[in-house]
Parts: sequence; C-alpha cells; structure tokens
Amino acid sequence: MSKYTIGIDYGTQSGRAVVIDVNTGEQLGEAVTAYPDGVIDEKLPNSDIKLEHDWALENPDDYLYVLETAVPKAVEISGVDVSDIIGIGIDFTSCTMMPVNKEGKVLCQLNQYKENPHAWVKLWKHHAAQDEADRLNAIARERNEEFLSRYGGKISSEWLIPKIWQILNEAPEIYEAAEYFMEATDWITMQLTGNLVRNSCTAGYKAIWNKQKGFPDKEFFKALDQRLENLVDDKLTGPIEPIGSKAGELTEAMAEKMGLRSGIAVSVGNVDAHVAAPAVKVVKPGKMLMIMGTSTCDILLGDKEKIVDGMCGVVEDGAVAGYFAYEAGQSAVGDIFEWFVNNCIPESYMQEAEERNINIHNLLEEKANKLKPGESGLLALDWWNGNRSTLVDTNLTGMFLGMTLLTKPEEMYRALIEATAFGKRMIIETFREAGVPVKELYACGGLPEKNRMLMQIYSDVTNMEIKISASKQTPALGSAMFGAVAAGKCNGGYDSIIEASEHMAKVKDESYVPIEENVQIYNKLFAEYKRLYQYFGTGENNVMKRLKKLSQSLTREG
Repeated sequence: MSKYTIGIDYGTQSGRAVVIDVNTGEQLGEAVTAYPDGVIDEKLPNSDIKLEHDWALENPDDYLYVLETAVPKAVEISGVDVSDIIGIGIDFTSCTMMPVNKEGKVLCQLNQYKENPHAWVKLWKHHAAQDEADRLNAIARERNEEFLSRYGGKISSEWLIPKIWQILNEAPEIYEAAEYFMEATDWITMQLTGNLVRNSCTAGYKAIWNKQKGFPDKEFFKALDQRLENLVDDKLTGPIEPIGSKAGELTEAMAEKMGLRSGIAVSVGNVDAHVAAPAVKVVKPGKMLMIMGTSTCDILLGDKEKIVDGMCGVVEDGAVAGYFAYEAGQSAVGDIFEWFVNNCIPESYMQEAEERNINIHNLLEEKANKLKPGESGLLALDWWNGNRSTLVDTNLTGMFLGMTLLTKPEEMYRALIEATAFGKRMIIETFREAGVPVKELYACGGLPEKNRMLMQIYSDVTNMEIKISASKQTPALGSAMFGAVAAGKCNGGYDSIIEASEHMAKVKDESYVPIEENVQIYNKLFAEYKRLYQYFGTGENNVMKRLKKLSQSLTREG
C-alpha cells in the first residue's frame, strides 16, 4: 500500500502544501494560500505606524493560516487516506526571523508589543540592519575571525545576527522580552510538534554556526556590543539537529486544525533553496541548482571546503549529508521584471495584452524574443535590490546603459533578463576561479516554468546546458522528501535523502542548450558588464551609494 508525505513551502508572498506519493514522487494534491497581510513594508497592519526605508516584515498568524487552509485542501484534492500520511516537511524563505517568548508566541502576537515594528517577523529581504552588518564585518576583520572566510568575507544584513543587533539597538525592550530569536521554519516546526528544535541549515548559513566549532565565542559578541556577550546562551538556546532529522511528532491540537492524524513524523525545518536540491537530483559535487523566483538562490555541492569571495556560505551537510553545500544568489530577479511591468509599460502595451487576452509578461517575452542578442544596444546592472553575490552589498542599485529616444519597452525588458543572467555568470566564474567546479546547471521555481526566452538566455550567457525541474513546487517536493526521511524506512519512508531522491526527484526530459552564435555575442556583452560590475560595485565609483544616501536623507526630512 502506498504511503504519502506532505511538503509545506513558505515563500515571500504565500505558502503552499503538496501531498506526495513516497514511492514515485508523484504530486497528488496541491494548495496555495496567499498571506492575508502579505509583505509588510509600508506600515503595520491595522495601524498608522509607518515603517522606515528597507523594512520588510510579515505576520506569523499568516503562517499558521497556511497550515489550517492549504494542508487540508491539498489532502482533500489528493484523495488519500490520512492514515497513510507518514511525514511532514517544512521549508522557509530565509533568513526570516522573529522574537519569541517562552510560551512560543511571537511578540507581535501579544497586545503589549503589536505596535512595535521590531516585535514582528523580519522577512529575508529586511535590509534595515545594514549598519549593523557593516559594523559586524569590520569588527570581524579587525579580530581576524576565521568564520568570516566561510561566508565569502561578509555577513549579510539579511542574516540573523545583524537583525538581532538592530533590535537591540533600536528596541532594547523587545530584545529583553524575547526568550528566543528563531528562524520562522523552526518556529513552525515548534508549533507542529511542541518541540524547540533548530535546524543545522539555517544555523549554518544564516546564524554563523559551524558543525565543528559551533557559534563564534562570547568575546566576539562582546566586541560587537557588551549587551550581546551572552546572546548564544541567553537567546539562541535549543538543540541544533541536521536536516532530515525528526523534530518530533504532530500534536493532537495541530492535527485537529490541519485535518490530519496526530503522531505523524515532522522533519526539522529547512531553507526553500537548500531543500530543493535533492528534489532535482542535485546530490553530487559539481551540480548547481538555481532556484529562480522573486530572487534567486544558488546551491552548489562540493566535496571539499573552499573559500569563495562573496559566497553566502559553505556548510558541511548543508543540503545533502556527506558534502559541502555552497550558497550564492541574487537579491532580485523576478522582482525586477515585476517592477518594470508595474512602472515602465505604456498604456498601448497593456491594451494590446488585454485585447489578445495574454499576460503582459507574455507579450513582452514575445516582442523581446524577436530581438537578437546585442541588437538593442542596452546593458543593465541587476542590482534593483542590492547585490547578494558576489559583492554582498544591499546599498548598490540598478542601472541601464545605452538608452536612446528609440529605446522600446521590450528592449529594456530583455536587457534586464540579460543582466540577471550576467550576474549568474559572475557567480559561476567566481566559484570556478576559487577551485569549486560547476559542471551541471539545474533550475526550478516560477521563472523556468513561465519564461522560455529567459532560460535560453541563461543557457547562452553561461554557455551551459540547463536542466529543469519537472515539479512546479520543487521546494515543497523537497520538503516532502525530507518528511519521508524523518519517517524512516520502517514507517514506509527512507533512511537517507539520497535514497529518497532516487525514487521521488523529478527532472524534465527536455533541457536548454546554448546557441553558439548567441554565446559569442554574449561573451562580448559580458565583458562590458564585468567592467561596469567592478567600476560601480567595488568602490571605484560609489555614486550609487551617494545617491541612495541623499535620497534617504531627503525622504526623512519630508
């Protein structure tokens, strides 16, 4: 008799649940729930309290709403018997963190704190802790902290410690009230099981934890701020378990809310990007997975630990046990295309799309696909939300070069796609130069499903074949696979993620192959992109930062 697992993938705007056949990897049911409050970046919900620049919050109640709506619906659609569901896996976009009290409540869920922005969930793209990140990096360099090299030389403002430090600096009462600072994925598993279990993936990539050495020592945190000396012992307590481990079992209370039976195995939490790797058979060194959506995260497996400039991190067992998993990425990809559509499209294009009953992105793709590489004369830098890799700088901004009075929207649209592809090639070349091979490329996420032109451009720019996930919900499939591992073979699951990948992973038969004449042109364009990348990104001309600082100062005055 078949057994099934549930994978729950929490993204930036919504959460989705899938029901997966453990023997075949077939998706039998799927449901998506949009977060009622979405991304909170202007003012707090039901409040007049405005947020400052670079803030991005979310409501933890929205995450619980996903469990209570998406899971029952996915199970109903699947038609499976709940008694045959053996495991649950969770993944989250990260670093998404929150201050939690000893009862497991996020502080914004309590009346006395709900009007303090620092009591809410800080989403991954909350960049308002950049000052703290800059100071942390400077102190780490002064002290020659060895951990810094494992993160490409810089800790990002997106990560846990800068965000905690921002809370301490700007809302010390929230810092004191928090019993724990937690990743959202660990908080959700705690809601499901009643157990506080931290996962090694987010701890390793986002919290400066190392499997061999643990967290940095107290002296480092004291050097940051005397009030942080005992941060680890006071606020980061709880066991850190490897991915694939069992966090606990589904409680009766949560089982009733989700329409499931109690006692189902729940895997420790994971990151949406990392959990996706085994779901597309990325389980061996030299394979890189691009998870392509609003932003892009890259996961690359290696058999040795190398130091790579600007990488987001390298963690032992970070995605697949037995290998080092390297992370890199781009802070905005799909978000850039969405910005362009929302702000730069003339009415005539919108009318044409409406008359033809097609999406505006499809219209732009159709028009842009008629252009040859280089035909528009445009070149862009893809830093609309800063640069994650390899510069690790959220204060960088986007740029178009080559605009004329004849420039058309589809030319700009294509140039933006090409810019993100050039950014990907920079990441790949940086890994190769550091001695970490990139031999195969895989892609999953919303963009590979929606835009064939984009994927062909990526293949041409990187001069690599790109294989595509056959699952529309790859992270959720990966989470379901880890749920099967948490259940174990004795319960109808698997004893390792590699074994689960052999049976459950999904990759399409078709792939994208480089077109040689396009490769030659893109090599020339990439050379120009690389010059601009260095000129604006490495300090030779900090005009982007000066302009951003001026804008922020005038906005505050206004």
